[in-house]
Amino acid sequence: MSYKIYLLSLGCPKNLVNSEQMLAILKNGGMEIVESPEKADAAIVNTCGFIDAAKEEAINAILSLAALKSEGGLSALVVTGCLAERYKDEFLRELPEVDAVLGTGSYQNILEAVQGAMEHCAPIELFAPQESSPIEGERVLLTPKYSAYLKIAEGCDNRCSYCVIPSLRGAYRSLPLEELVSRAEALAAEGVRELLIVAQDITRYGTDIYGRRMLAELLRRLCGIEGVRWIRLHYLYPDEIDDELLRVVAENDKILKYFDLPLQHINDRILKEMNRRGGGALIRERIDRIRSLMPDSVIRTSLIVGFPGETEDEFEELYDFLAEYRLERVGVFAYSREEGTPAADMPEQVPEPVKEARRVRLYSLQEEIMNEHSASLTGKTLTVLCCGRDESGRQYGRSYMDAPEIDGAVYFEEESAAEGDFIDIRIDRAEGCDLYGTAESGRRRKL
Repeated sequence: MSYKIYLLSLGCPKNLVNSEQMLAILKNGGMEIVESPEKADAAIVNTCGFIDAAKEEAINAILSLAALKSEGGLSALVVTGCLAERYKDEFLRELPEVDAVLGTGSYQNILEAVQGAMEHCAPIELFAPQESSPIEGERVLLTPKYSAYLKIAEGCDNRCSYCVIPSLRGAYRSLPLEELVSRAEALAAEGVRELLIVAQDITRYGTDIYGRRMLAELLRRLCGIEGVRWIRLHYLYPDEIDDELLRVVAENDKILKYFDLPLQHINDRILKEMNRRGGGALIRERIDRIRSLMPDSVIRTSLIVGFPGETEDEFEELYDFLAEYRLERVGVFAYSREEGTPAADMPEQVPEPVKEARRVRLYSLQEEIMNEHSASLTGKTLTVLCCGRDESGRQYGRSYMDAPEIDGAVYFEEESAAEGDFIDIRIDRAEGCDLYGTAESGRRRKL
């Protein structure tokens, strides 16, 4: 029987890929996908369970849909994803409004879960081993038609002491190179112009199935796909970046000079306590190498303040590092104490007011750096991928410096530009990480 299905995808891009896979399974199973829960028979929430803020967002979303269900607006509520996996023993007990719950190894069972929930079977629990979940496959894209994620691996072996991801996603698993190239070719045939390469750690791609790093070779193959104009890389761990990879990025115009490096800290002792591979000297060397080969490169990272035992001197070292290296894109986070992680049981937990004060101070420095960098772009010309208009009607796009949903945008007026077009924009002014410019005559390009 066909039902109308609404799906809410929360969390990271890797989770979004799983949502797209589930939508394809549901659509192939005869279900109708709708964009509003008010129009749906059943609602699915694909949750994130990484940190407290993500857990709170997921619970609030579930409770909101549960209220709609109690009012007769929905017949069934299904929950999937990392939060479900993390609290699988308590989930249905704590949230009896939920009719079915699926772990991260059971996305492929979404159709039977929805059907069972709609037929009012007993509460359904499906928790297959994490390795059971396919990494890639047929999807219904939730991204704009010109841009898509390509997940090249699943799981994580890094075991950072503050992180629950390995217990939620399982061991690191690469997808064979040929399958990825075939999938990328299919996306390009559907009109995708920007491939966003994702995994928990893309620099380790291939080490589990080929015995060596294969990201550089994969990128060479992806660069040869007709129709793909931009390739953006997410989550490159510094200790796995080598000269072969950097040369491939430097030599191929399709690969954006945008380096998403999850650094977290710079102090050697803190990095060791975090169970991060490599120390502060390695991080500095990798950044110096990137910038020497690609002077216009942009570095994106996340930094954690208030990790257990972090002293004022260690925080000052992190502050001084950012002040010296002027990283263009930085997210600053106060350490989140997550149950089930080694860091949660470490002594000398930093008080919340101290963590917040450090976060505010480091973030203020980053705002200064970001504003300085944006102002330096005035008068320059950037190639921009047109993304349409925002809610206020302003036309906008993204440059190589701007990942979707993370960074800023470039605003301009050019009536002939359509979504998915590439257009050259001369930057006139900057406001924070957002840029404003004018389309250069005769510089509109379409693949």
